[in-house]
Amino acid sequence: MAEDPAPPLWHLVDTGLADEIVPELPALRLEQDPIHRHKDVLAHTIAVVAKTRADLVLRLATLFHDVGKPRTRSYEKGTVTFYHHEAVGARMARKRLAELGYSEQVVDDVSELVRLSGRFKGYADGWSDAAVRRYAREAGPLLGYLNELVRADCTTRNRQKADDLQHHVDELEARIARLAEEERRAAERPLIDGNDVMDRYGVGPGPEVGAALKFLLELKRAEPDLDRAATEARLDVWWAEKG
Repeated sequence: MAEDPAPPLWHLVDTGLADEIVPELPALRLEQDPIHRHKDVLAHTIAVVAKTRADLVLRLATLFHDVGKPRTRSYEKGTVTFYHHEAVGARMARKRLAELGYSEQVVDDVSELVRLSGRFKGYADGWSDAAVRRYAREAGPLLGYLNELVRADCTTRNRQKADDLQHHVDELEARIARLAEEERRAAERPLIDGNDVMDRYGVGPGPEVGAALKFLLELKRAEPDLDRAATEARLDVWWAEKG
């Protein structure tokens, strides 16, 4: 929770204390891609943690987001892979955090964030609205944390790549907000529209139709589970009372 957590985390590893407290951390001291000598996973992890605000769940999620890589590393056609490292890492994080005595809520939230940490991959290739909804639905109340983790996980020195990732997360967040607003409006839309009202009572456009639609909207908000038949029955009563 330090303002800059990088120095104390390196101290934890370099002194050997991490081997006793959280051995999954020094185990990350391996190259992301030994063939091409890409960045060290431990260095990457600590850099990611250092980019986050001082929030316990967020810091722990970034600390553990890649812990599954050593156990899942394999080579295929000259390329290193880490298939399902998020799922493996989530189980490892859950076990270690529980042993360290963190609360059940913190353990649940952090392990779930680790499991979801790779979900954003592929967004730049084009996601449908259904895929965006699925991402938001899976994250649930952890959506804000997940997007912060995604932003922090970019440690490239390539300014264009870094800017592109931030742009994509901005775009995703805007789409989630737009879709949520559309769903909210759809949920409030009455089952009976103005044409239905005019047909049902044999009237033309006018203030009485507007009043009926206002009643139907208020009814929808108050009792959102009413089906069409029940809504029509309630409207009939209201219409008769209004003469």
